[in-house]
Amino acid sequence: MPNYDKKRRGISGGLLADIVLGGQDGVVNVLGITLAIATATSSSKVVLIAAFAALFAESISMAAVAYTSKKALVDYRKSVVEREKWEIKNLPKKEAKEIYEIYRKKGFSGSILNKIVKTIVAKKKLWFNIMLTDELGLPKEDRTSPAKAAFVVGLASVIGSFIPIIPFLFLPVRLSMYVSVLICCIILFFAGAYKAKITVGDWKKEGIVMVIVGVSAAIAGYVIGYLLGKL
Repeated sequence: MPNYDKKRRGISGGLLADIVLGGQDGVVNVLGITLAIATATSSSKVVLIAAFAALFAESISMAAVAYTSKKALVDYRKSVVEREKWEIKNLPKKEAKEIYEIYRKKGFSGSILNKIVKTIVAKKKLWFNIMLTDELGLPKEDRTSPAKAAFVVGLASVIGSFIPIIPFLFLPVRLSMYVSVLICCIILFFAGAYKAKITVGDWKKEGIVMVIVGVSAAIAGYVIGYLLGKL
């Protein structure tokens, strides 16, 4: 098990997931859309209009999805927690038996098992937490609010979505396409590597996986734009 310091534990939870989700989604989707339009036309104005429209639509959509999904998760957890509290209070023998089964399956038996169960049920908070994690499989509570999750995802999506557009603000369309892909691949590689560095995984592998995702979007966008241009 990796030994993380406090800084890593703090950043590698829901906040990092929201940043990666919004940023990666923004880069990949807007890159694909931008290349599709750029392949079908040589007008920088048309490309930029489509790209910025995609940026705002993508970011608003991602923020809305982050809010609703986070709220659904919070509501679900709250209902499960309330039910478990009620069961421990009103069905203590049944819940104690479940603690017994949990630790029996872990390999404990005899007097040691009975002592473990007795110790746990004597401490209601510990009892409750074990039921949530070991019986129900609920992860540790993420205290990020739905509004904060929506803001972080939306902002990350805006920043990520803007990256593929930058070359088209200064360079001809055809040259911008290549520069945009190159910049996005570099950004995605470092994003994947950084995520691996502060969580778990091989930084080179995670960086390459991110690049593959971006290149796939670029290829899809290019093919779609090429076909549209032929119509």
